Amino acid sequence: MPTSPRASLLLLAYLAFVSLGLPDGLLGVGWPAMRSDFAVPTEAVGVALTAGTAGYLTSSLLAGFGIARLGVGRLLAGSTLLASLALTGYALAPGLAWVVCCALVLGFGSGAVDSGLNAYAAGAFGPRHMNWLHAFFGLGVALGPLIMTGAIGAGLSWRWGYGLVAAGQLALAVAFALTVRAWRDRGAATGRPTRPVSVPVRETLRLPAVWLGALGFGVYAAIEIGAGLWAFLLLTEGRGVGAAAAGICVSGYWTSLFVGRVVQGVIAERFGSGRVLWGSLVGLAVGAVLVALPGPAWLAVTGLAVIGFAAAPVFPLLTLTTADRVGGAHADRAIGVQIAVAGLCGALGPAAIGVLLGRTSVEALGPALVVLAVGLIALQAAATRRRPAEVVAGDPSSS
Repeated sequence: MPTSPRASLLLLAYLAFVSLGLPDGLLGVGWPAMRSDFAVPTEAVGVALTAGTAGYLTSSLLAGFGIARLGVGRLLAGSTLLASLALTGYALAPGLAWVVCCALVLGFGSGAVDSGLNAYAAGAFGPRHMNWLHAFFGLGVALGPLIMTGAIGAGLSWRWGYGLVAAGQLALAVAFALTVRAWRDRGAATGRPTRPVSVPVRETLRLPAVWLGALGFGVYAAIEIGAGLWAFLLLTEGRGVGAAAAGICVSGYWTSLFVGRVVQGVIAERFGSGRVLWGSLVGLAVGAVLVALPGPAWLAVTGLAVIGFAAAPVFPLLTLTTADRVGGAHADRAIGVQIAVAGLCGALGPAAIGVLLGRTSVEALGPALVVLAVGLIALQAAATRRRPAEVVAGDPSSS
């Protein structure tokens, strides 16, 4: 009978997911003051965001391959230290060029932590904790603005906001360093030691399920971020909702995403990840249809809430079931590829939807979400149609 995950590692994993979200929330509140200090235009933030995205994508892609060489503990300790140094660089930055360099380093550290933790959690934690970990990422995103607002509201410089988060990241890096041995394999968390299986990189990259899964992550990211980004425009310009009410509705969408991860983590633990995942994919399509249907505003608002709640467990459960699709020996690398593609499509997908809305009308959002939701169902069906030979044969890492 499986034992519960070790409390110390589980606590560190939760804190790490919170820390991943914190920097995202700092920049939005701090940028007006930063822009003024550096004497740069508002749109200059795009350069820093691009640098951060480039670093994140690169390290996410490489992290799965680096785990085999460094081990999860060393990867997490080193990457968190890198993120702490980058945030310290923000706090001390003399100008925009320095911020851009620090954004690249921060992205590199954050991407490795994200991929490393997801890969570890997929093998060590159950569906409940996997969903809750991702919910805590959202908590970190929500806390970031509060930290920066508190610093500025207290009459301090925006630099203090970054400095406080940098100190927290440093403490986390020390904690990871002190527990390197405990992170050595998935069995450290559950009390069931596992034997790592080494396979050539080319074998991982040759698996169709790796790329089908990665594309599925990309489509999911486009749905989640695209719905949240363009919902306000649809409600105000397409359905006649006032700006204040529309803002509350969009906030409700993100709230349903958070609540869904908390609630459905428990449901998945009881009824199984596969059932909840397929139910959520169908729920995504139903919510998208409600948004696409012409009618009163409440119909679109209901559709958005359904999308948020249904989308909640998709990313965590797709990560958790990666080994079922590609085999345990390939799972770490596949997760790194999946997260990198999700990050890329999370930026490009909503941008493409924006181009579509600009060339047609805001009402095209619903149909676009329907197409993406149906495409995601098809990709998941294709990726799970045939289990890898190593799983069927009894790969020890999949037992």
